Amino acid sequence: MSRSAWWGERHRAELDALFFPRGALSGLPEPGSARHSDFWLFLGRFQARQAKQGPQAGPGSVTTGGALGLPAVYDRQHRINVTLAVPELAERLARPAHRGGGDPGGEKRGGRGERGDRGEIEERRYRGERGDGSNRGERSERDVRGERGERRRSGRWDQRPPGEGGQEEEEDGLTPARLREFQAVLLHYVDFCQKQQMSRLAKLRRDQRNLPIHEYRDQLVELVRAHQVVVVAGDTGCGKSTQVPQYLLSAGMSRVACTQPRRIACMSLAKRVSYESLGEHGSQIGYQIRFETSKTAATKVLFLTEGLLLRQMQTEGFMSRYDVLILDEVHERHLHCDLLLGVLRELLPLRDDLRLVLMSATINIQLFSRYLGDAPVLQVPGRLYPIQVIYRPVPEEEKTGKSERIDPRPYLRIMQSIDHKYPADERGDLLVFLSGMADIARVAEAAQSYAVETKRWIVLQLHSTLSAEQQDKVFDLAPEGVRKCIVSTNIAETSVTIDGVRFIVDSGKVKEMSYDPKAKMQRLQEFWISRASAEQRKGRAGRTGPGVCFRLYAESEYDALEPYAVPEVQRVPLDSVVLQMKSMGLGDPRLFGFLEPPPASSLETSMQFLQEQGALDEQEELTPIGRVLATLPLDVLTGKMLLVGCVLGAVEPVLTIAAAMSVQSPFHRNAHTNPDCSRARRSLESDHGDPLTLLNVFNEWVQVKSGGQVPSRKWCKRHGLEEQRLYEIANLQRQFKELLVQFGLLGGGEEPVRDSVQRVRQHGERRRLHQLRREHEQRGPQKRKLLRLQDGGLEEDDGGDDGEDDGASGSSKTIDIQDVKFKLRHDVGRLHASSQSSRGLSRRQLSVLKMVLCSGLYPQLAIPDECNAARKDSDQVFHTRSKPFVVLHPTAVFANSPELLAPPEEREDTRPVTAAPRKSGQSHRHQLLAYASLLETTKPYLVNSMRVPALQALLLFARSLDTSADCRRVVADGWLELSLGDAEQAQQVLWAAVQQRESWERLLRSHLLSGGAVATRGVQLGPRLEPQAQARLKETLTEQLAEFLESKVEYTMRRLGGLEMKTLYVGPSEAVNAEPDGPGLFPMAQSRPHATKGGVAVNSYLTYGCLLEGSDSMYGECLRVFWTCPRCELHMPLTPLERLQHSDACSRGAEQQEGASAAATSQGPGCTGTMPARLQQLYHCDECGQDLQLAPTEILKHKRSHKDGSGHST
Repeated sequence: MSRSAWWGERHRAELDALFFPRGALSGLPEPGSARHSDFWLFLGRFQARQAKQGPQAGPGSVTTGGALGLPAVYDRQHRINVTLAVPELAERLARPAHRGGGDPGGEKRGGRGERGDRGEIEERRYRGERGDGSNRGERSERDVRGERGERRRSGRWDQRPPGEGGQEEEEDGLTPARLREFQAVLLHYVDFCQKQQMSRLAKLRRDQRNLPIHEYRDQLVELVRAHQVVVVAGDTGCGKSTQVPQYLLSAGMSRVACTQPRRIACMSLAKRVSYESLGEHGSQIGYQIRFETSKTAATKVLFLTEGLLLRQMQTEGFMSRYDVLILDEVHERHLHCDLLLGVLRELLPLRDDLRLVLMSATINIQLFSRYLGDAPVLQVPGRLYPIQVIYRPVPEEEKTGKSERIDPRPYLRIMQSIDHKYPADERGDLLVFLSGMADIARVAEAAQSYAVETKRWIVLQLHSTLSAEQQDKVFDLAPEGVRKCIVSTNIAETSVTIDGVRFIVDSGKVKEMSYDPKAKMQRLQEFWISRASAEQRKGRAGRTGPGVCFRLYAESEYDALEPYAVPEVQRVPLDSVVLQMKSMGLGDPRLFGFLEPPPASSLETSMQFLQEQGALDEQEELTPIGRVLATLPLDVLTGKMLLVGCVLGAVEPVLTIAAAMSVQSPFHRNAHTNPDCSRARRSLESDHGDPLTLLNVFNEWVQVKSGGQVPSRKWCKRHGLEEQRLYEIANLQRQFKELLVQFGLLGGGEEPVRDSVQRVRQHGERRRLHQLRREHEQRGPQKRKLLRLQDGGLEEDDGGDDGEDDGASGSSKTIDIQDVKFKLRHDVGRLHASSQSSRGLSRRQLSVLKMVLCSGLYPQLAIPDECNAARKDSDQVFHTRSKPFVVLHPTAVFANSPELLAPPEEREDTRPVTAAPRKSGQSHRHQLLAYASLLETTKPYLVNSMRVPALQALLLFARSLDTSADCRRVVADGWLELSLGDAEQAQQVLWAAVQQRESWERLLRSHLLSGGAVATRGVQLGPRLEPQAQARLKETLTEQLAEFLESKVEYTMRRLGGLEMKTLYVGPSEAVNAEPDGPGLFPMAQSRPHATKGGVAVNSYLTYGCLLEGSDSMYGECLRVFWTCPRCELHMPLTPLERLQHSDACSRGAEQQEGASAAATSQGPGCTGTMPARLQQLYHCDECGQDLQLAPTEILKHKRSHKDGSGHST
């Protein structure tokens, strides 16, 4: 602060109250705002400048004369065309002057407590005294007053000798002269701001008029009014994305929605359009993305993502909330964009008032126009400066193969040629397009070494996994004589525009995700770009001036490129899209009118997959589970995982895991190679696998957040974590929970009880956070910073240094807005409590949680290779049903810590999961790996893997279980064989699995019905359980499931070969007799001969006696063994199939009887009967000759009564 501003700073609070009352004067800075701080800086600089200019006439010293009252002398102050009317100031100036500039005694301003005490203090300070009465200075009061008067008479009213500020202030305070001076400075500031805004406005309007699309404004509006669909093909830089929504809004078209493929584009465009309108439309310009929105009731132009618009169409088919839909960047051909086009083509004939505008830079005009009924096309040229194209093919010796690292020498040679050919004082940065992050890291490392040597480059990386702070660095300015070298993926083609780029290096390659429906595997492969993408990359060099584009391929290779990229719908899995189409009532996906249809095999694979997951029935209609899954914004497997978690009461950890598996990995790319991060991360790793590790990471982060002792950003940096991903997990977790509550699958929970002190503290904290958020928003867009040479390099995180405070503390200069939003959006106390419960899981709870996760991930299981024992830990090989010979992903917990594959309690007698079991030995601890996805880059990898008990997982979740006659041999899904040593144990564990699967399904159906989550549309879900019965069933099922997972049944496990699969079944001619002796014993059994496998289809997934057996066991199906039923105590010889059927019927009857007894008890003593009437059937007893109406279990008891000699039914 300048010394000349001494009195203003000391009276700042009083001046603020006088000149800046909240809401009193529009146009003046609001107290506490950024403009308010700027004014006080302006005041200090203004007074410092006047002090340097020497003596000047004070305010009001110019006299007027003449009839018109014009000033006799010209004064620049009269050029200010605004004035301020402050009523309190006029009152203040009319009062007699008092010491300290205040009211006598301080009565007008709070009495002695506010002004009187201050006056006394100022009086003592003026006299040179301290509070204790001691003398502070040696000069007399007369000397001080004399010198002050001399300075005022000479016009130097803003100057004083050093060290005397306190003395002069205490005598004068806020004198009328100083109030007038402050008012004059405020007028200067307002005038300065007005001129600055007018200058910006003039430049803004000039830039808008210079945009190529401006001359097409009227034509565009006329086309939109006259046609329902308009295609705008605008080249790069024409201004279509920012100007078209404004043109339509100015033409009177309200309720406009503009879609963007990425969230960052929605926010930036909304802010830009709002800025260009100078707030003219106020809150009429907004954006809406996942977890965040600025939309209000007054919003007329809304920027949103394509996926969000699709979700809105699911709930509101006719989209009556919008009059105009603008689909921007349609040339990118994202999956949601293509689906949107198909849906809108069906909707347009039903809504004549709806207008659709398609916009893109590079577009197949004829394809889009024909698809939408020969829609008119408006072509707008771009605004590009001349661009020189130089083809520099990479020499053969420097080309790399599929598995080799990229050679950075061609890129370094271009940097060297730029240094030699172009002077350092000529501005112009370099943008390098590479295919993936591995190539970026390699080239950036070599470029950084060159930059350190020459000190003429700052090397920056740009890709989607970087934090927002690191991505923003590419927009900052390089120092004089230094250029930026930005090494980027194709994210810089259209999503990000970087000013100042003059040089482009185009590798001609891009990595895209494709899908192999046969192997059910995604492939991240390197492809040649299209000619449209090559032109987009070239255009980035000519936005601000003439540029140069270096293409590292031959011109003949450019000519051979495909004209446009392959649409996403033809290269990605379509499971979620098919489910969404079914929920929107769009009919058969095979017949849907896509712009370019996907492969028929992909659609068939998706339909089959959805049927396997229970989302579609045999008629390919949505099941109740499918209806819920269609409304959840996540993939099918993760959604099913959530539903099962609700059923079994494991919802909190499952919510976190589901959210964590729906975002990018929170671990930095180099975190696994950093020894410090690896050591710190050891405590977070779970020996059960990656999903449980993600749960540990999030729970520990919440503990750090709620504790507040260690800054969370510092903690994340130490553990090699990207905090932005953890914020996303928290947001997703909350969204999933709200949806489950909305569907009635989860209770809303009770608000925590807080006393008055806690409530006051909480409200105060929220007010503070809201204030921090307002301050951040009022700052507006940040100015571009000036980079330093040391800002380049390969650091993974530039924040969270030691000593850094959390962003919400308000003590740091910069506000961590993500932390503020997190604390405003979430109840940290609740998050802390839920994370605590997830951290303290018992062994049984953990086993149940793994089965819940496995229920969603199935059938994605992998079995270890038989030869893994001879391989190194890092070279372990696994096999899936659809893809053999896959390996663990390098970032997986098991890949970095292979010893975790053998838990400590199992090491003494169990081989690791990577070691296949010995053929001659049996074990009860064989394990499989459940995984989230298969991804092939250089190798096929298992992603997000978790170890699960093999026998239990297969019996509980297999879509097909085929058994031998004695049940000792079980084949799951036709590719994994389980051989159990003891037939009695085999039948018991098989029956336990059947029972638990049945209870599992009943509980899930009951949850869907009781919550009212879905409209069944005639689908029979079975009876709805009462809340008490539902709670009992959940408790029983959880307990039985935990016991089942701890069962110690010895067995061997192996993968069947191709020839074995072809000769696996006995065939339909050798079906086992499905009608055992004993009429009326099994009325509830649905057993029937299997049409293709042979044997007996006991239910939808279990086929008994269909496996080919050796000659020793071919008559096993006919051998009956005496057996006692544990429920009804029936003792009679039965075959394994008959035992299974009897157990099924007996358990069903017993459960119905228990339910009827509970209902009778609740209805009162007058209610009698033991079984519901619908379970009873007519039964003729040969022993007593009676015709009785009995249920199945009552029939068995009646027969047993004759054997016991009682003669009557009990």
